[in-house]
Amino acid sequence: MLFHIPIDPVQLVQIMIVCSIANQTAMVWSLRRAIHWRELAIFLIGGAIGLPIGIIVLLKLDRHLYTHVLGVFLVAYGCYMLVRKPLIIRRQKMAFDVFAGLLGGITGGAVGFPGAFVTIWCGFKGWSKDRQRAMFQPFILIMQVAALATISLLRHSTGKVGFAPANLLSIPAALLGTAVGMTLYKRLSDKHFARAVNVLMIVSGISYFG
Repeated sequence: MLFHIPIDPVQLVQIMIVCSIANQTAMVWSLRRAIHWRELAIFLIGGAIGLPIGIIVLLKLDRHLYTHVLGVFLVAYGCYMLVRKPLIIRRQKMAFDVFAGLLGGITGGAVGFPGAFVTIWCGFKGWSKDRQRAMFQPFILIMQVAALATISLLRHSTGKVGFAPANLLSIPAALLGTAVGMTLYKRLSDKHFARAVNVLMIVSGISYFG
């Protein structure tokens, strides 16, 4: 939704990342004992490859060229998964984890949204809602910290403001939303969690248009 505000798109991405870092830090801390670090490292390998690509896209391309494509994908995926039975892919390969992380790194750098593809892929694994969150939320946090640091340093190197302290003013509202979301999350079954994720994918996709 922030992309509809007529200000510097790089600063908008920085605001989104700051909010996400605040949210994910709180949630990852609550999940710290459930994180499988070796499995997470595989996703992070892909994310490390994709992140520079996403940042180049953010700094060099018109945002409408890629936000609309991402929006169409998220809406189509969310609608499709709402009307069909849950899909579980039995044959799991490390390359798929790396590829999901790669796409997450690209979208993390380009639009401050690294979680979409990793969330989708974790859903295909047939994991419980807690296991999924213990994978994609640490991934999001690490990617967001890396993206914010890289974008800010690149902006500073070109003589622009690397990071505006005013961006931090968005954190309290973000944490309030997190508190509400966590309260709702505790009431969701695995089935309802999957549906909620798909609905939020659709909402996120729609928000990129305009």
